Amino acid sequence: MSDPELWEAHASWWQDEFTDGADPEYVEQIIPLAGALLDGFERVLDLGAGEGQIARVAAGQGASVVGVDPTRAQTIEAAARGGGPAYAMAGAHGLPFASDSFDAVLACLVFEHIDPLEPAVAEVARVLRPGGRFAFFLNHPLLQTPGSGWIDDHVMDPPEQYWRIGEYLVERSIVEEVRKDVFIPFVHRPLHRYVNALAESGLVVVEMHEPAPPPGFLDQNAFLGAARSIPRLLVLVCELRSER
Repeated sequence: MSDPELWEAHASWWQDEFTDGADPEYVEQIIPLAGALLDGFERVLDLGAGEGQIARVAAGQGASVVGVDPTRAQTIEAAARGGGPAYAMAGAHGLPFASDSFDAVLACLVFEHIDPLEPAVAEVARVLRPGGRFAFFLNHPLLQTPGSGWIDDHVMDPPEQYWRIGEYLVERSIVEEVRKDVFIPFVHRPLHRYVNALAESGLVVVEMHEPAPPPGFLDQNAFLGAARSIPRLLVLVCELRSER
């Protein structure tokens, strides 16, 4: 299957495991942080909106929200769940909006699935008004590096647990089996690739967040004692320069 076909085939995996309160990281960390970063903005674009859980939060805060997703199954489900936003089926490389259409754009755990990178970032900058905000959420690149994983080192005395980082500087596209028979495409890039792409499009990083995993995740993974000090989420809060 191609990447779009994989997303269509496995849309229900996302809906079942990461929405409607199913995932503690979304409930306790991602959704509250996204809501705070979008609060006060009038026209919001949720890029890669999925079934719309963050778009609904922004709409509930009073924003006029449009969610776009390239997957038909997600767009249909988002419209069915309602909650205020409008939805369109579109990919990141060709957003069906005029320039300067939005005060804020959100992309939540989306760009690690998008290739190529630079044209998609340029589209965000195009549809965002000067001075507008881009809230850019990523699975932390340290965790997405192929070959990374938890290590229980019993050679050390006392034993140690740590996160092994693979070939961080090597960019790589993979299709990962995230659950039995569920295959999802990922692109690993080091952080500088994202920051440089943002800068090239006039998007300046004004805040950076690397929050500790929330209590719900730690409770579900109590065997990962070292997880408390290793961030799983990276958030870059960007502002579009007035002169492009």
